[in-house]
Amino acid sequence: METMEAIFSRRSIRKYLPDPVSRDRIENILKAGMSAPSAGDEQPWHFIIINRHDLLEKISEMHPYAKMLKNAPAALLICADPDVPKFKDYWVQDCSAACENMLLAAHDQGLGAVWIGIYPAEKLVTGIREMFNIPGQMVPFSAIAIGYPAEEKSGRSRYDASRVHDNSW
Repeated sequence: METMEAIFSRRSIRKYLPDPVSRDRIENILKAGMSAPSAGDEQPWHFIIINRHDLLEKISEMHPYAKMLKNAPAALLICADPDVPKFKDYWVQDCSAACENMLLAAHDQGLGAVWIGIYPAEKLVTGIREMFNIPGQMVPFSAIAIGYPAEEKSGRSRYDASRVHDNSW
């Protein structure tokens, strides 16, 4: 799949077939995430692969916008170390770039995926941290549900010329 085609055709998929996602596909998605740019190349991210149904279901029960995890075969939890030495305040952008790479990589492999925000909702951060024994200095940033799509969504243009400004507002 060409890059622009992937960008324009990727959609958030929330319904999945029960088929498991292979470790190779998950590792390709993780490689794409770790290939994202990061401030000072500090790469503040850590990832947890979640493929146990009981854990996916627990997240879906505690997170109001993660109901799709109940039927997803896998998810990736993106965590950050905000105490990287040089560029402490850029971890949100770094992890966001990793998430977008991962969404595009999933789409490229014929998988459906959706970004599930966790940070900065303190109740979700605390709940996820406890559920996965995440060390206190680490921040659970987001999750990505992954699976073979059980729904089809066509791409759509979101370009809005009224939001583009030349040289000043």
